[in-house]
Amino acid sequence: MKELFPLKQVMGFVFSLVLTLVALLVYFLDMSFAAGMTVLLITAFLQAGLQLVVFMHAGETKDRGAIYTNIYYAVIIALATIFGTLLTLIWGYV
Repeated sequence: MKELFPLKQVMGFVFSLVLTLVALLVYFLDMSFAAGMTVLLITAFLQAGLQLVVFMHAGETKDRGAIYTNIYYAVIIALATIFGTLLTLIWGYV
């Protein structure tokens, strides 16, 4: 019976709930902007990683190296786009 119980998924769900509660504490504890954004960014990235690994089964196939390489590439492209936009539109470098 123990091998039929999805312990990894249940623990992932519980950890997702904990991360959501931590994010809600930003509102209820009336944190400063900098502290609140720091907590929200950290919990958001942890939540995204947890969802990807536990619920989308990213590491359970034989080609997981290619999957993780594609994820790293997507993060690099996203960061380049975000910082390029900030550099051009907000910081005034053209």
